[in-house]
Amino acid sequence: MRLPTTTVLSLSALAALVLTGCSTGSMTSAEPASPTTAAPRTVGSNAAASAPLSSAALSKRLLDESDLGEGYSRKPQRPATHGDVTVIGCPALAKLGSSAATGTGLSFPRKAKASFTYAGGSDSEVSEELYSDTATKLSQGIGEIFDAMTACPTYQLVPGSIVIDMGTKQTAAPDLGDEQWSQLLTYAVGGQRSVVKQTAIRTGTILVVLSGAPALVDAHLADAVQAAQAR
Repeated sequence: MRLPTTTVLSLSALAALVLTGCSTGSMTSAEPASPTTAAPRTVGSNAAASAPLSSAALSKRLLDESDLGEGYSRKPQRPATHGDVTVIGCPALAKLGSSAATGTGLSFPRKAKASFTYAGGSDSEVSEELYSDTATKLSQGIGEIFDAMTACPTYQLVPGSIVIDMGTKQTAAPDLGDEQWSQLLTYAVGGQRSVVKQTAIRTGTILVVLSGAPALVDAHLADAVQAAQAR
């Protein structure tokens, strides 16, 4: 049983890893190098203060296939499917409530998303999400969710009859933007295991989130932040 990376780790699902279904196939396994644990860091202001952008404006700042390079194809966006997700063994995450469990924990109205698959690796995916609001609201919203998720090294998610064993480890994030958060998430279903990386960068009034295969996230994070700032 396989849970697609971008289904599990889109930021709309970041609040409680909303799981909208599974399909048969192999699960990609990735053993991360020993990560360095680090708290979110604030560096000097790298983007001038500005008003929040509209969803239409954000969509123009997303990466596309030409930015990513050869071997990438864009995936069509599927409508969000909301269902009951039970969190076991992580009170901090469960406390976020049912809205988080159905993928609506971050309620920023200005947002845009793109997901891609990479032909160079089995089931390799990367997803980008952009949000815009005041710097304070962005920082508080993403910080609350990352804090809740990294508060529990291991826990379980139960959407319907599926039991997913989760593991979370905070990792160091590069000095990009104004604030940074990063984590490695391990999820296992039916004895098969996968590791994905999730990094969030706040630059001014824009929040950039890349999720997916760790190598792909590392390779494209700086370009995603630059595109969000400059386009």
